[in-house]
Amino acid sequence: MSAATITDREFMQFQRLIYDAAGITMADGKQALVSGRLARRLDHYQLDSYGAYLRLLESRAQPAELQVAVDLLTTNETYFFREPKHFALLRELALEAARRHRALRAWSAASSSGEEAYSIAMVLADVLGDAPWDVLGTDISTRVLQRARSGHYPLERATRMPPHYLKRFCLKGQGSEEGTMLIDRALRQRVQFQHLNLNAPLPGLGSFDVIFLRNVMIYFSLETRRQVVARLLAQLRPGGHFLVGHSETLNDINDTLALVAPSIYRKP
Repeated sequence: MSAATITDREFMQFQRLIYDAAGITMADGKQALVSGRLARRLDHYQLDSYGAYLRLLESRAQPAELQVAVDLLTTNETYFFREPKHFALLRELALEAARRHRALRAWSAASSSGEEAYSIAMVLADVLGDAPWDVLGTDISTRVLQRARSGHYPLERATRMPPHYLKRFCLKGQGSEEGTMLIDRALRQRVQFQHLNLNAPLPGLGSFDVIFLRNVMIYFSLETRRQVVARLLAQLRPGGHFLVGHSETLNDINDTLALVAPSIYRKP
C-alpha cells in the first residue's frame, strides 16, 4: 500500500474533483477516507503522491480512471429493507395497482449495490406476481452496479428481510459460499440496473409511480439537491410518491409536493 500522505491542498483538489464529477460535497476532515480508498490506485500507477494521481486524472491519459476514482469515493454500504415503513407504503401502492389492474414502476435512484432495488422487487413480486411491474436501479458507481447485477450478498445484509422473502427469493450459500446468499434468477431478471449521474441531464427513463431517493442528498449542496430533486420529479407521475431517507427532508428544496408522512411525499 502507498505510504504517501495526502496534503490539505490535495484533499481540497479531490473535494473539487468529486463535486465536479458527481455533484457530491465531500465534508472537510475526510482525508483518511480519501487516502485509504485511493492508496491502491497510487500503487497501481507507481505514483509517489496524491498530487501525481490528481494530475493523472486531470490529464485524461487514462480516461476510465476518473470513473474508478468516483466509484471508490462514493460507494456506501446499505442493507435490505432499510426503513420498513417505506416498504409498507409500497405494499399498499402495489395492492392498489392490483385492484385497478395497473402496472407499477419504481425507481431506486441511488441504488448502490442493489439491496434497495431488490427489496422493492420482492414486495412487487409478492403482491403483483406476473402482473406488469418494473424496477429500475441507478447509481453513479459502475463498481457497485456490477455487484448489484450479480445479486450476491453477505447473509448479514438480510437481517431485516422478512423471513418468508429470504426463503422465497434467495438461495443460501453452501460450502465455500456459506454466509452468503444469491437473489433468485427470476427476480434478478425483473430488475434493471443502469449507470446514471443524477447531477446531469437524465436519459429517457419514462415515468414512475414511486421514486426512492434515500440517504444520498446529504452528500449534495443545497443547490445541487434542488436541481436533482427537480430532475427526478419530472419523471414522477401525478399522484406518485417520492421517498427520502428518514433523516432527510425536502424543506427549502421543493415546495410542490405534499408531505404524507415524515420522509414520504406525494406529487399532486
